[in-house]
Amino acid sequence: MRHCINCCIHLLPNDLHRQCFRCRGPDHSNQKCPVCRRENKIPLYPDSKQMKWLAVLEVRADHCESWNGIFCLRKGKLCSLMFGLIIMTLVMVSYMLTGAKHGLLLIPSPFHYGAFASNPSLMDNESLSDMKDHYQPSKINISYVKDYPSIKLIIDTITSKIEFTARQRPDLEELRKQEPHMFSVIPNKFLPNSKNPCWYEEYRGNTTTDPYATNSYALYSKRFRIIFDYLRKVFWNHLYHYKDKHYRLRCLPHFYIIGQPKCGTTDLYDRLRLHPDVRFSAIKEPHWWTRKRFGIIRLRDGFHERYPVEDYLDLFDLAAHQIQGVLQSEAGKERGKRNNIIIGEASASTMWDNNAWIFFYDNSTEGEPPFLIQDFIHAFQPNAKLIIMLRDPVER
Repeated sequence: MRHCINCCIHLLPNDLHRQCFRCRGPDHSNQKCPVCRRENKIPLYPDSKQMKWLAVLEVRADHCESWNGIFCLRKGKLCSLMFGLIIMTLVMVSYMLTGAKHGLLLIPSPFHYGAFASNPSLMDNESLSDMKDHYQPSKINISYVKDYPSIKLIIDTITSKIEFTARQRPDLEELRKQEPHMFSVIPNKFLPNSKNPCWYEEYRGNTTTDPYATNSYALYSKRFRIIFDYLRKVFWNHLYHYKDKHYRLRCLPHFYIIGQPKCGTTDLYDRLRLHPDVRFSAIKEPHWWTRKRFGIIRLRDGFHERYPVEDYLDLFDLAAHQIQGVLQSEAGKERGKRNNIIIGEASASTMWDNNAWIFFYDNSTEGEPPFLIQDFIHAFQPNAKLIIMLRDPVER
């Protein structure tokens, strides 16, 4: 008996040619096939330990397959290495090109303002040839050099050609007609012994109702629900009882962080949170004054139900609980003592977002909204603090 080393099966001499997988073709010849000529056959004389020999053959075959897998793995690693080197080379070349200075850039910088020189004596009526006399390339590139006299000259030139007209602020009665519900919730005066604008509001719900069941912020996001789940647990412990009635402390922000996007509002928000007397709303950017108040979650999604002012005030309940604890403490009851905890709100859109006005004031013939966000904030909080975050537009 012999074993075909290619198929590793036990064969009789007369069946070897028929069973060999290389001899199944229609054009096969015994003289041409190297297997049938016994060039690749190894004579084995099996005995009672026949299975052990077969096991050795199987191990050898698997060993060859493992070498093939390692070879493929090496090819994959080599391709990955070459791809990584190409990417790293492209990144280094891009850094070299963008970091070039003194005329080595492929595209000239658009921020070389040759028309505005550092010399303050340059007037608007000078010709272009006169301006070239004052041009100094090393001092005029205001995108890299803080040439404040040149920047001031640019601003003065722009403002001299623009006519600014003073905006007429709307009357308080007009604002009341525009937002009657808001004026019915927020009072005219706040607690005198609190630095933050706060007041007590009568709570007419019973102990079995959920005070945040209809809050739009809690229904909109799972992250907000976690915050309101905690507020539900501690809500009943912070109700103030007076003459068989329940009152809850309501608060508005003492200051607003506003500005343009990517100007450091989040950084300032994180730093002010470290102050022991500063608290913020339950979420960083409620966007209530400019968006949620009109029912805008995302402008591309259209309008939803408008968020009432109560939903906005609920965001400050956690800070109001801490203020209430100070007011009801023994130190707060002493004469001359007052609460110094203040609340902040950081929605950058409060400064610039007025996208909703065209949908609500479409009958207006003016070029701007008849009522702006600052009109309502000033009506409720004349002493509110506004922290505006701005930045160089090129860097931003």
